[in-house]
Amino acid sequence: MSKRCIVMGASAGGVEAFKDVVSGLAADLPAPVFIVLHIPPYVVSSLPTILSAAGPLKAVHPKDGDKIKNGVIYVAPPDHHLLIDKNKMAVRKGPKENRFRPSIDALFRSAAYIYGPGAIGVILSGALDDGTSGLWSIQQLGGVSIVQTPNQARFESMPRSALEYVEANYQMSSLEIGALLNRLVSEPVAPEDYSEDKEMDELKKRIKTEVDIAAEAGALQKGATQMGEPSYYTCPECHGVLVKISEGGASRFRCHTGHAYTDSALLEAVMETSEETLWQVIRGLEESVMLLNDMGKKLADAGNSKRANIFFDQARTLEQRSINFQSDALKHPILSGDNLGQLQ
Repeated sequence: MSKRCIVMGASAGGVEAFKDVVSGLAADLPAPVFIVLHIPPYVVSSLPTILSAAGPLKAVHPKDGDKIKNGVIYVAPPDHHLLIDKNKMAVRKGPKENRFRPSIDALFRSAAYIYGPGAIGVILSGALDDGTSGLWSIQQLGGVSIVQTPNQARFESMPRSALEYVEANYQMSSLEIGALLNRLVSEPVAPEDYSEDKEMDELKKRIKTEVDIAAEAGALQKGATQMGEPSYYTCPECHGVLVKISEGGASRFRCHTGHAYTDSALLEAVMETSEETLWQVIRGLEESVMLLNDMGKKLADAGNSKRANIFFDQARTLEQRSINFQSDALKHPILSGDNLGQLQ
């Protein structure tokens, strides 16, 4: 197995950025390349075909247990984490991170753990901040960090987040990154030695635990609740308690079933859950109106008009409450999409 590996992550606007990078890679690249792009789980990914046509290297969707080969681009399949496991790959459906599977952070952490100083992480165009934690892990374990210049990216949030919390070794346009990677994979890898650094040894153990969670779940048994301090928040997906994990100047969260979030991803998930709850309340009110009218009609048809009018009156009152509730909810949203965008 090569002592070097390249891991790249992108979200919105990432296809064009990936094409720019792989077009500059050497045909005899002496290292494997691993890629995560955020796409919906129900979409059939054509990214391997696109990237194979964009440059000299073949791109494929790997299967769980496939051996790693140099000069091949491995693209995470939809709805599966892509992880590096020594000289082979793990393609698994572990808990989502930042509401995504595949997760950029999960891939990057596995590269940091297996390759150490030989890992090269690249963050490209995308929304929110998946990849920041993984790139931080790569850098902490001696690897190389590369970030696409934000104002050159189609979507700036991911590159900006990475640059805010990681002192990137390189910042450049996507068209320049391929040539840099060709040079970096040919350079010698610094020896790895954490034998007398307790803090670094603990970090590496935690990274290994998080990689195992992404691969196998079982977060509670693997000690997820011991990774940080208990927070006031609950997981939007499973409602488990979230622990707060500090990484340099950033913080993120993980629940005891394994779901993980940055603070931005958690905010987005909580707001989406809140909106869903609002619409459930509206649905409940309107179903109650329909049921009251239906019961009133049955009474009226049976000749009990006096009692039927009671149900009709209750239906009109509840219908007005529903109208008022919807009007207020639409005029004064908890946090609008525009405001969320400004926070990214």
